[in-house]
Amino acid sequence: MNIIDIIGPVMIGPSSSHTAGAVRLGLLAASILGAPPVKAQIDLHGSFAQTYRGHGTDVALLAGLMGWLPDDARIPQARKYADEAGLAYKFDKVNLGDLTHPNTVRFTLEAENGSRCEVIGSSIGGGQVEVSAIDGYEVELNGKLPALLVTHTDKPGVIALVSSALASAMVNIATMRVFRARKGGLATMVLECDQKVQPAIVQLLASLPPVDSVRFVDSVL
Repeated sequence: MNIIDIIGPVMIGPSSSHTAGAVRLGLLAASILGAPPVKAQIDLHGSFAQTYRGHGTDVALLAGLMGWLPDDARIPQARKYADEAGLAYKFDKVNLGDLTHPNTVRFTLEAENGSRCEVIGSSIGGGQVEVSAIDGYEVELNGKLPALLVTHTDKPGVIALVSSALASAMVNIATMRVFRARKGGLATMVLECDQKVQPAIVQLLASLPPVDSVRFVDSVL
């Protein structure tokens, strides 16, 4: 247990789960998109759907999408700033299933350059968050460390190929998890690293024959 577990994060209130966590979910989603979003469909599940206005979840999610931190004094006016910035957004209430965490949001985002992504994430308490799916692929991502999301063909040697390329670039892997829907299909490798991964290294990984795509996601904690 650390001091954050006891007193919570430095933030604009009222709730570490519904506001600070929501800001971080927005930050993670925008980082996964790789560019500032210009369109955002924001689907709220469970407690997020029931109390999002009263707890400021709506403005917190928008604040994160605009790159603000949980202690930014502008958060209560995030709708106004989003409108002024030309961010087209819409909130809807949805049911993502009985087993889904009650503080869950699904983002469908689009950037000006045409990039798109769908991100599902939950605020799990104390300002901590977890992204569970990206573009339909199961993942586990908490935003505590810089990370690489590598979508690739599920075949022998891919993990060694990617890890060797990172070792040659002096990038240290802190954790690694691999998720796949079926044997031999597409899989997603989530690699948390001890430092930011430079664009040239991301491009190198993306050029490897078994790799379909690579996203770099910066830390948000």
